[in-house]
Amino acid sequence: MGFLSLRTPIYAASVPVAGHSASLAIYAQIQDDRIQKLQSYLASFNSPLESQADHIIAEADRFSLDWKLVPAIAGLESTYGKRLHGGTYNAWGWGIPSPQARGIAFSDWKNGITTVSEGLKTNYIDRGAQTVEQIGRRYASSPTWAPRVRHIMAEIDSYSPRKPSQLAMNI
Repeated sequence: MGFLSLRTPIYAASVPVAGHSASLAIYAQIQDDRIQKLQSYLASFNSPLESQADHIIAEADRFSLDWKLVPAIAGLESTYGKRLHGGTYNAWGWGIPSPQARGIAFSDWKNGITTVSEGLKTNYIDRGAQTVEQIGRRYASSPTWAPRVRHIMAEIDSYSPRKPSQLAMNI
Protein backbone atom coordinates (compact mmCIF):
# COMPACT_ATOMS: atom_id res chain seq x y z
CA MET A 1 0.00 0.00 0.00
CA GLY A 2 1.57 3.31 -1.06
CA PHE A 3 1.05 6.58 0.63
CA LEU A 4 -0.30 9.78 -0.78
CA SER A 5 1.54 12.91 0.27
CA LEU A 6 -1.10 15.36 1.37
CA ARG A 7 1.45 17.56 3.09
CA THR A 8 3.00 18.91 -0.09
CA PRO A 9 3.24 22.68 0.24
CA ILE A 10 1.65 24.71 -2.53
CA TYR A 11 3.05 28.14 -3.23
CA ALA A 12 1.43 30.95 -5.21
CA ALA A 13 3.57 33.36 -7.19
CA SER A 14 2.56 36.60 -8.82
CA VAL A 15 4.14 37.07 -12.24
CA PRO A 16 3.81 40.27 -14.28
CA VAL A 17 2.19 39.75 -17.67
CA ALA A 18 3.83 41.69 -20.51
CA GLY A 19 1.67 44.52 -21.79
CA HIS A 20 -0.82 44.35 -18.93
CA SER A 21 -1.04 46.25 -15.67
CA ALA A 22 -2.41 43.20 -13.86
CA SER A 23 -0.45 40.23 -12.62
CA LEU A 24 -1.19 36.62 -13.39
CA ALA A 25 -1.16 34.31 -10.38
CA ILE A 26 0.67 31.14 -11.21
CA TYR A 27 0.36 28.22 -8.86
CA ALA A 28 3.26 25.84 -8.70
CA GLN A 29 3.36 22.75 -6.63
CA ILE A 30 6.75 22.41 -5.06
CA GLN A 31 7.46 18.95 -3.77
CA ASP A 32 10.03 18.54 -1.02
CA ASP A 33 11.41 15.11 -1.84
CA ARG A 34 13.14 14.97 1.55
CA ILE A 35 9.77 14.44 3.26
CA GLN A 36 8.87 11.42 1.15
CA LYS A 37 12.38 9.99 1.44
CA LEU A 38 12.39 10.36 5.23
CA GLN A 39 8.83 9.02 5.61
CA SER A 40 9.69 6.00 3.52
CA TYR A 41 12.99 5.42 5.34
CA LEU A 42 11.34 5.61 8.77
CA ALA A 43 8.48 3.38 7.56
CA SER A 44 11.04 0.72 6.65
CA PHE A 45 11.87 0.55 10.38
CA ASN A 46 8.22 0.74 11.46
CA SER A 47 9.15 3.93 13.31
CA PRO A 48 6.56 5.99 15.16
CA LEU A 49 8.45 9.03 13.83
CA GLU A 50 7.32 8.30 10.25
CA SER A 51 4.33 10.62 10.56
CA GLN A 52 6.63 13.38 11.81
CA ALA A 53 8.93 13.54 8.77
CA ASP A 54 7.53 16.89 7.65
CA HIS A 55 8.01 18.38 11.13
CA ILE A 56 11.56 17.00 11.40
CA ILE A 57 12.48 18.65 8.10
CA ALA A 58 10.68 21.91 8.91
CA GLU A 59 12.56 22.20 12.20
CA ALA A 60 15.87 21.28 10.55
CA ASP A 61 15.29 24.08 8.06
CA ARG A 62 14.21 26.53 10.77
CA PHE A 63 17.37 25.87 12.81
CA SER A 64 19.71 25.41 9.82
CA LEU A 65 20.47 21.78 10.65
CA ASP A 66 21.22 18.93 8.29
CA TRP A 67 17.74 17.39 7.85
CA LYS A 68 19.15 13.91 8.49
CA LEU A 69 20.78 14.70 11.87
CA VAL A 70 17.75 14.49 14.21
CA PRO A 71 16.37 11.25 12.70
CA ALA A 72 19.86 9.72 12.67
CA ILE A 73 20.33 10.45 16.37
CA ALA A 74 16.89 8.90 17.03
CA GLY A 75 17.97 5.87 15.01
CA LEU A 76 21.06 5.37 17.11
CA GLU A 77 19.62 6.25 20.51
CA SER A 78 16.24 4.49 20.33
CA THR A 79 15.92 2.52 17.09
CA TYR A 80 13.95 5.43 15.58
CA GLY A 81 11.68 5.95 18.58
CA LYS A 82 10.78 2.30 19.12
CA ARG A 83 12.93 1.69 22.22
CA LEU A 84 12.42 4.33 24.87
CA HIS A 85 10.97 4.79 28.30
CA GLY A 86 7.18 4.69 27.91
CA GLY A 87 5.41 7.97 27.41
CA THR A 88 8.56 10.11 27.21
CA TYR A 89 8.64 10.69 23.44
CA ASN A 90 12.42 11.01 23.94
CA ALA A 91 13.93 9.13 21.01
CA TRP A 92 17.21 11.06 21.23
CA GLY A 93 18.48 10.29 24.73
CA TRP A 94 18.08 14.01 25.35
CA GLY A 95 18.93 15.11 28.88
CA ILE A 96 20.06 11.69 30.06
CA PRO A 97 23.02 12.14 32.41
CA SER A 98 23.72 8.42 32.70
CA PRO A 99 22.53 5.13 31.17
CA GLN A 100 20.35 4.50 34.24
CA ALA A 101 18.49 7.83 34.08
CA ARG A 102 15.27 8.44 32.13
CA GLY A 103 16.13 11.87 30.76
CA ILE A 104 13.66 14.50 29.71
CA ALA A 105 10.10 13.54 28.86
CA PHE A 106 8.37 15.41 26.05
CA SER A 107 4.62 15.88 25.73
CA ASP A 108 4.56 14.47 22.18
CA TRP A 109 6.79 13.82 19.16
CA LYS A 110 6.49 17.37 17.84
CA ASN A 111 7.63 18.83 21.16
CA GLY A 112 10.57 16.42 21.28
CA ILE A 113 11.62 17.16 17.70
CA THR A 114 11.43 20.92 18.25
CA THR A 115 13.28 20.80 21.59
CA VAL A 116 16.07 18.58 20.28
CA SER A 117 16.44 20.57 17.04
CA GLU A 118 16.60 23.87 18.91
CA GLY A 119 18.93 22.37 21.52
CA LEU A 120 21.33 21.05 18.88
CA LYS A 121 21.44 24.51 17.32
CA THR A 122 21.81 26.58 20.50
CA ASN A 123 23.79 24.21 22.74
CA TYR A 124 26.10 22.67 20.16
CA ILE A 125 26.31 24.42 16.79
CA ASP A 126 26.09 28.00 18.09
CA ARG A 127 28.80 27.08 20.60
CA GLY A 128 31.24 25.92 17.96
CA ALA A 129 30.35 22.27 17.29
CA GLN A 130 30.08 22.42 13.50
CA THR A 131 30.49 18.72 12.67
CA VAL A 132 28.84 15.52 13.83
CA GLU A 133 32.17 14.56 15.43
CA GLN A 134 32.30 17.82 17.41
CA ILE A 135 28.68 17.40 18.48
CA GLY A 136 29.36 13.79 19.46
CA ARG A 137 32.20 14.72 21.82
CA ARG A 138 29.71 16.59 23.98
CA TYR A 139 26.50 14.67 23.21
CA ALA A 140 27.66 11.15 24.03
CA SER A 141 30.43 9.45 25.95
CA SER A 142 30.98 6.77 23.29
CA PRO A 143 33.75 7.48 20.78
CA THR A 144 31.72 5.52 18.20
CA TRP A 145 28.64 7.77 18.49
CA ALA A 146 29.62 10.20 15.71
CA PRO A 147 30.67 7.58 13.14
CA ARG A 148 27.44 5.67 13.76
CA VAL A 149 25.31 8.83 13.43
CA ARG A 150 27.18 9.71 10.21
CA HIS A 151 26.54 6.20 8.89
CA ILE A 152 22.79 6.53 9.54
CA MET A 153 22.75 9.99 7.93
CA ALA A 154 24.38 8.49 4.82
CA GLU A 155 21.80 5.66 4.81
CA ILE A 156 18.95 8.18 4.92
CA ASP A 157 20.54 10.26 2.17
CA SER A 158 20.98 7.32 -0.18
CA TYR A 159 17.74 5.54 0.74
CA SER A 160 15.59 4.25 -2.06
CA PRO A 161 12.40 2.28 -1.29
CA ARG A 162 12.72 -1.40 -2.15
CA LYS A 163 9.13 -2.53 -1.65
CA PRO A 164 6.21 -1.33 -3.78
CA SER A 165 4.41 -0.41 -0.56
CA GLN A 166 7.10 2.15 0.23
CA LEU A 167 6.93 3.95 -3.11
CA ALA A 168 5.27 7.34 -3.01
CA MET A 169 2.35 8.16 -5.22
CA ASN A 170 2.05 11.76 -6.37
CA ILE A 171 -1.10 13.11 -7.95
